[in-house]
Amino acid sequence: MGRLVPAVTRALDILELFLEGDGALSAPDVTRKLELPRTTVHELLTTLAARGYLNPIPEQAGRYRLGVRTYQLGSRYAEKLDLAAEGQQIAREVAETCDETVHVAILEDTDVIYIAKVDSTHAVRMVSAAGRRLPAHCTSVGKMLLASLPQTELEARLAGRDFAPMTPNSITDPDALRTALAGIRERGIAAEHRESNPDVSCVAAPVRNRAGRVVAALSISVPMIRWNEEREAELADLALKGATELSTRLGHRGQP
Repeated sequence: MGRLVPAVTRALDILELFLEGDGALSAPDVTRKLELPRTTVHELLTTLAARGYLNPIPEQAGRYRLGVRTYQLGSRYAEKLDLAAEGQQIAREVAETCDETVHVAILEDTDVIYIAKVDSTHAVRMVSAAGRRLPAHCTSVGKMLLASLPQTELEARLAGRDFAPMTPNSITDPDALRTALAGIRERGIAAEHRESNPDVSCVAAPVRNRAGRVVAALSISVPMIRWNEEREAELADLALKGATELSTRLGHRGQP
């Protein structure tokens, strides 16, 4: 493994400071936050500005903000992102941790489409498969995605829909679904208990893009023989951690 270059490390430390606060910093701000010599900070700021990574703020003398070059790099990175490929990789990592089946799904109208799936090593029949479409109201990923919609858009999608059940536990009443979605919105995590498969329960967490919009959901599915309240809480935390990591790879930072 090669040696880290101190000057490059310091330059990157400076750039990362701009991800916090209002995105504007002065040389004294950087000196104080990073505890670097003033001369070093001025040289690094001058170099970063000369290369377009920082811009002086005309109306705020001595202060800088991120330059167009950082935007170009970020845009180039975003162009190369593949939600399905990134989702499959994260799903694999989560599945290796819990040895349960992990899905990543997106919303289309009032259905979910599974774009990634990693199976548990335990033998259990799942109704899901990569590329398969299921009614959103019967799945944890679907309810998570529906709960993340703006209220007007949610109502437009639900209007006149037939909430056909997949199992006797599926929600079929629109008002009951609205109540369930309100609870999911408040908790930030979704669950379904034998609503899409009579032998399986699931938990799901939201995946956000760099704009903070929910674009997918990650779920962990568990046969009822291994399901209890303690396991549900444990897997909810793991699903949230996996969804957060996938969100980070998509460019999302911080709280929604």
